[in-house]
Amino acid sequence: MTRSDQTPPRRVLLAAPRGYCAGVDRAVIAVEKALDHYGAPVYVRKEIVHNKHVVETLTERGAVFVDETDEVPRGARVVFSAHGVSPAVRDEAAARELDTIDATCPLVTKVHKEATRFARDDFDILLIGHEGHEEVEGTAGEAPEHVQVVDSPAAVDDVVVRDPEKVVWISQTTLSVDETMETVRRLRERFPTLQDPPSDDICYATQNRQVAVKKLAPECDLVIVVGSANSSNSVRLVEVALDAGARASYRVDRAAEIDPAWFEGDPRTVGVTSGASVPEILVDDVLTHLAERGFGDVQEVRTATEDLMFSLPRELRSDLQAAGGAPARGHRRQIPVRTD
Repeated sequence: MTRSDQTPPRRVLLAAPRGYCAGVDRAVIAVEKALDHYGAPVYVRKEIVHNKHVVETLTERGAVFVDETDEVPRGARVVFSAHGVSPAVRDEAAARELDTIDATCPLVTKVHKEATRFARDDFDILLIGHEGHEEVEGTAGEAPEHVQVVDSPAAVDDVVVRDPEKVVWISQTTLSVDETMETVRRLRERFPTLQDPPSDDICYATQNRQVAVKKLAPECDLVIVVGSANSSNSVRLVEVALDAGARASYRVDRAAEIDPAWFEGDPRTVGVTSGASVPEILVDDVLTHLAERGFGDVQEVRTATEDLMFSLPRELRSDLQAAGGAPARGHRRQIPVRTD
């Protein structure tokens, strides 16, 4: 009997959905169109999305990324990242007479509005999320006197509220669904009347990518997640893959970071996915790398189809339309499926 008769062939299970979500697509297109229309430089507060390749590519085109608004020359144009900003940042931009383009993901804006509404009703707001993450800072900044961050199930015991009967939870949009619900479960043990947000705060794209990974992970000897280290949803995908049964899982920014040691032991099935801020070209490079290692059989594992689009930021859309007619919406970047 030959080896091919007794050993399963090498294959790749390619998660779908993966890669760019509608909010990321909108934010990246906003910077691209701002550069085209206004010319360089266009300043961007923080990384427009958490992906090294995207930031490097936009930098080459003339985008200037800064950490704070006081680094932007007075009167210049600045784009707020997809993760959102607090009212204090908006006030700082106005004081410096900056022309702002707000590329905050509409799903993040929804959570901001929840925070302001619950604060207006004098609730203690428990924001489940990672301390120091830009999205969490922006959301907490909507009502700092009412919001406290709960960054893990273990942090629940440290929560102190004024009135246990008037507590609500909201969350960062890019968290692990399972870990978030475990945090909520523990919070509800302490505060039985804890109120839920009016709708899911964890975004559809984050959930869809986690569901797809959960489906393929049990069959995988190795799962490779394409995404940057500061991308919360990418980091979560590694954790989700391991929890769902993958024998090993690692995150890479690009194919060059794939470690040959991961292939010791002759894995036969490799799962591939990417975070919501990852362009498909980086996934293609990983598939090419795997094909060179003998993983030429690529099978898509699809759990949902996404067709959501968001309008471009209002400020940019108005200027583009005034200049001769601009599309009212961004566009969905087609995600090709490798079949060979």
